Amino acid sequence: MNAAIATTQVPIALGDRSYDIHIGCGLLGQAASWAGLPASNEALIVTNTAVGPLYADRLAAQLGGRHRRLLQVVLPDGEQHKNAATLELIYDKLLAEGCDRKTVIYALGGGVVGDMAGFAAACYMRGVPFVQVATTLLAQVDSSVGGKTAINHPLGKNMIGAFYQPLRVICDLDLLDTLPARELSAGLAEIIKYGPIADSSLLDWIEDHVDALRGGDKAALAHAVRRSCEIKAAVVGQDEREGGLRAILNFGHTFGHAIEAGLGYGSWLHGEAVGCGMVMAADLSVRLGLADAALVPRLQRLCQRAGLPVLAPALPMSRWMSLMRGDKKSEAGEIRFVLIDGLGRALIRPAPDALVASVIAAHSVAA
Repeated sequence: MNAAIATTQVPIALGDRSYDIHIGCGLLGQAASWAGLPASNEALIVTNTAVGPLYADRLAAQLGGRHRRLLQVVLPDGEQHKNAATLELIYDKLLAEGCDRKTVIYALGGGVVGDMAGFAAACYMRGVPFVQVATTLLAQVDSSVGGKTAINHPLGKNMIGAFYQPLRVICDLDLLDTLPARELSAGLAEIIKYGPIADSSLLDWIEDHVDALRGGDKAALAHAVRRSCEIKAAVVGQDEREGGLRAILNFGHTFGHAIEAGLGYGSWLHGEAVGCGMVMAADLSVRLGLADAALVPRLQRLCQRAGLPVLAPALPMSRWMSLMRGDKKSEAGEIRFVLIDGLGRALIRPAPDALVASVIAAHSVAA
């Protein structure tokens, strides 16, 4: 079946920072995936304890002819390690090995690895080239694309980072074969979000194919990854640094980031928090008169079918509000939400605290 999946490329049009997303099966082992990338004396593969044993040697075998020395740093696995202390492990390796500004960094992993390796690439010697090799569904449809790199802080998720574009993104669908079911579901949340904000027909398609996606069907995954990347590419091409339009990609994330920080990073997966957050943001959209009431149960059903939670954990309301006021979209202490303005369209605006609190209460487990 894999042989029938044609390799496709989705361009990210950013002038001299433009690059392609390669989507297909067997890409890790294909010379064409790496053609045209710069050669250098040193290259560093950044991976983690879960992905490294599975794929680092295979990646190294493809890169051996392009670099005189292939180095590797293996980070601890999990969102709870996406912090300054773990980031230092990458700098330590680069400095100890005498890496120069032509060193190429390869991020081999999911969103956490990609964000940290990209941030390290942005900062080391004020910028070295890097390539995203996304090994999770969430990374393939969202975090590896668009150049947002960051680490977490105890007071806020992704609050310390940089916009820094990769040279290429490799989305090898075969790497999803080893992805745990929970991680696959987390990635589906980031696919689902593209429907309400940009493409109502995609939402219809996901409802028809969610079982195939959860089952790892390569044809379904290829379509979902490609369409997600096309939508994100169009948005990023218009607003690279999130000055306005790009913020719509954070549908569900204001509530979701509060869940992650409130529980402690790693308790819920990012996609799980986003799935629950989308239901809450949809309800807020309805209560503000922007979206049809049917959207809320529709998203609830789809998220449940995708294996995602739809009830938020019990957190003090003051904690909710404090965490959401620390969101990057907030301005002058005012929480701004990505809301659905009719299916397939999104906008960003504030909402009254009392209304937000009523949404939280309606979609949280009892304390």
